[in-house]
Amino acid sequence: MSESKYGKFLTVLLIIIIIAVLGLIGYFCFETYTNYSNEKSASEFVNSFANDENETTPEETPAITEDPIEEQQQGEENTGLDIQSSGSSSGSSSTKKTKTYQGYTVVGTIQIPKTNVSYPILNENGVKPLQVAVSRLCGADANQPGNMVILGHNYRNGLFFANNKKLSIGDKIYITDLNGQKLTYTIYDKFETEQSNTDWIQRDTNGAREISLQTCTDDGKLRLIILAKCDLDS
Repeated sequence: MSESKYGKFLTVLLIIIIIAVLGLIGYFCFETYTNYSNEKSASEFVNSFANDENETTPEETPAITEDPIEEQQQGEENTGLDIQSSGSSSGSSSTKKTKTYQGYTVVGTIQIPKTNVSYPILNENGVKPLQVAVSRLCGADANQPGNMVILGHNYRNGLFFANNKKLSIGDKIYITDLNGQKLTYTIYDKFETEQSNTDWIQRDTNGAREISLQTCTDDGKLRLIILAKCDLDS
């Protein structure tokens, strides 16, 4: 190859590398901004949730609009969302209010200080709702007797329940319901299990208020389950 052709080749290669680097930088900046915007929006909603009366109606709305997600999307996140459910509640709430977040019905909010989690809990579950926030799969209403199962993605970018693996027994979780009542739940169990195991969902709480957080392990092979009980029932 002559020096002139070799020089042109190096120039083209350099241009391609520069374009690729700029593209990666642009993508990273866009993703960072999008994640920041989503987190900021969710946090603002949670902070104003108890006193926000702008999105209330006199009737409850149906729980499910889409089927639960059954597969990982392009290998970017892991989920534990394969358990079929209608999303119906086993508890009875004392309120008929409803609130919405980005078009989805909200049943409460969840805050986990240790992992900086602050999200609405949606009453719908499926591909689109679970890209917006966490979701109730089944069980009791927020802060009602019984077990409320809450699903969340394990995104590689750290959103939703990606950092549940960092939680430990004794850590606190805060649930606020539609009445504005904020209760403290303490984690008492954490384990990994096969997706076919539903014993932890169907367990009898003996009238206590409990929550179960479900996501996938980082490799997507198992389900990571967090169990917590309301401090008022301990």
